[in-house]
Amino acid sequence: MTLFNSPLEAFMHWENEAPNRVFLKQPINGKLLTYTFAEAKDSICKIASKLKSYRLPEGSHVAILSKNCTHWLLSDLAIMMAGYVSIPIYPTLTASAIQQILEHSESKAIIIGKLDDFESQKSGIPDIHKISVGAFGENEGDLWEDIIEKQDPLVTLPTIDANQLHTIIYTSGTTGLPKGVMHTVGNIMESMRVIKSIIKLPETPRLFSYLPLAHVAERVGIGTHGIVIGAEFSFPESLDTFASDLEKCQPHLFLAVPRIWAKFQEKILENIPQKKLNMLLNIPFVNRLVKKKLKQKLGLKDASFIVSGAAPLSADLIRWFKKIDVTIYQVYGMTEDCIISHATRPGFNKIGTVGKALEPVQIKFSPEGEILIKNNCLMKGYYKAPEITARVFDDAGYFKTGDKGEYDHEGYLTLTGRAKDEFKTDKGKYISPTHIELLLSKNNDIEQICVVGTGIPQPIALITLSELGMTKPKNTLSNGLIETLNAINPSLGKHEKVAKVIVMKEDWTVDNNLITPSFKVKRNSIEKIHQPLYKSWFEMDDKVIFET
Repeated sequence: MTLFNSPLEAFMHWENEAPNRVFLKQPINGKLLTYTFAEAKDSICKIASKLKSYRLPEGSHVAILSKNCTHWLLSDLAIMMAGYVSIPIYPTLTASAIQQILEHSESKAIIIGKLDDFESQKSGIPDIHKISVGAFGENEGDLWEDIIEKQDPLVTLPTIDANQLHTIIYTSGTTGLPKGVMHTVGNIMESMRVIKSIIKLPETPRLFSYLPLAHVAERVGIGTHGIVIGAEFSFPESLDTFASDLEKCQPHLFLAVPRIWAKFQEKILENIPQKKLNMLLNIPFVNRLVKKKLKQKLGLKDASFIVSGAAPLSADLIRWFKKIDVTIYQVYGMTEDCIISHATRPGFNKIGTVGKALEPVQIKFSPEGEILIKNNCLMKGYYKAPEITARVFDDAGYFKTGDKGEYDHEGYLTLTGRAKDEFKTDKGKYISPTHIELLLSKNNDIEQICVVGTGIPQPIALITLSELGMTKPKNTLSNGLIETLNAINPSLGKHEKVAKVIVMKEDWTVDNNLITPSFKVKRNSIEKIHQPLYKSWFEMDDKVIFET
């Protein structure tokens, strides 16, 4: 197993070994733009040279504002080549959120790539150096294409030290303002070492990058991992082409979040209702053909490692996919531990858990059941926040995850909730909502769930509807939701039983600040809006209430 000292060193190795092999594939307006390793190197060296021409102080911070695309990875490598620190920004953030990160991170330059609505975001960018990609319709500051045409490439590569700062990843912030997590080059490469030891892919693997590269899981698990192993990257052109782009790519490694798996299931059941699917899967020869066809359409026929992360995935959904020969491995990690914590994997795939601790990981629990972790790639701290950093580490250097969990007798970890998500009903009983939300998620009519209950006798579930749920008449929908309550409540403690389901009139989106860019529900924001209504909802006669 080849080990490199930095992502840049890994890229230069593959460029030297296979300069003419395709590295990046980018669909633009229905056409495919490709970069070989040699072509990518030429762009990286010229963008790095342009960044150096700005005469920024050594170790300056340079931001990337873009959806996933070839230019994101090229920018990241160019920033590293110029000796600077990359500051990835979620491409869906508002102007004010972008401004907050750029100012807090003291970014001296920004690379602007593929975006859906830059016009509404540009006011958030202060007067700093800008490079924008003309291929995606942007023309702020220096044009990427002009730089590639006219700039002399950087010839002298930097000496990269393992202890130098590589990136500041701003957490998507389910509570409060995002915090800048500092990771060194050594942290990233230690993470690579562990990932490579558990994920075995064929030579020259194909990867499909679509979850935000500003998020640690995609950045490390797909982006940097792919560079280190010399992978070929494909990207979706748009949401409309996502399914066909994924099917064309057929990646060897696929990473998704629970919401994506629910969407996949929904699409399959739209075409083949569950009863028909059950019948087909019970016919010996036919079932192989059905599984093969479904995996082909999903884009997973060649995937040897399929991963779900960011939030717990329902055990029922994992079992459902297993029936069509799609084995999903759950992983548990976070920005602060550089995603090296726990994982299910071949030979260690206990459904309903997030697996066993990875090889360098040490775990202990606080008296309240909070998971505390130590590994060899913990963050160096939150940028410009020494007091907050001090609060999240104990005296022995363990990071306080904020998650609660427990090990079973075989050493598999089950997450039982977020320490900060617990709430107390007016009966004085504490409730951890995560496991209740997982049980409710079995209902395919539900898109997002937030179980709440402060100040009322029993918890209630606030939900948004899936595409499937939106197509149903209200009475059909209500009956299905009541059936779900009747199915799950007997398994819950007396104080945990869900009394009502409230169907929200508005979707929870990144734009209205009710979910994070990685699709996590922002409980505090939702509670702030709806808590005054809990009592009146609870006192209504109906079990299912539609917000008006």
